[in-house]
Amino acid sequence: MPDPRPEVLDFLLTRRSRPAKTLAAPAPDREMLTRILTAAARSPDHGKLEPWRFIVLEKPALTRLADMVRAQGPALGQPPEAVEKAASAYANSPLAVVVVASPKASPKVPEIEQLLSAGAVCLGLLNAASAAGWGANWLTGWPTHERAVLPEALGLREAETIAAIIHIGTETVAPPERPRPDIAAITEWVAE
Repeated sequence: MPDPRPEVLDFLLTRRSRPAKTLAAPAPDREMLTRILTAAARSPDHGKLEPWRFIVLEKPALTRLADMVRAQGPALGQPPEAVEKAASAYANSPLAVVVVASPKASPKVPEIEQLLSAGAVCLGLLNAASAAGWGANWLTGWPTHERAVLPEALGLREAETIAAIIHIGTETVAPPERPRPDIAAITEWVAE
């Protein structure tokens, strides 16, 4: 017989990301963030490869990256509004965690499973931050995909990519609820 945890299921059924632009200081301190990262790292990891790692961006690093985005965006052909939107996400964030997908050579675990594990870590990080009382948001955007911008600035290795940047801080505005998927429309039941 299962041992239900209704409070956990209720949390998962009501969890909500907080828009990054509404997050403010304070952010979790290193001790609290270590607990959140520890919870996130308890994600499925076939083969125990740990095909992901974390880079914590504190305020000075976020300011530096915002300046870099503003400097490099126009040269990469990004429109001014896209440059400013991306730069503002870093400039205004009190803290962010970069989840780096870092696949390992493995004869048993295909790269796709390792990338899915990195995605699971991202969701685990969002949920852990929310469960600890913080607002959190998963963002990417063009600076994460342009090798010469964030991947290079953060020292990512050739095979590594940015799975997510999770912004974490104090919620300043409760976001409105948004429409959720129609489970009946996206679920197929197979009995035989």
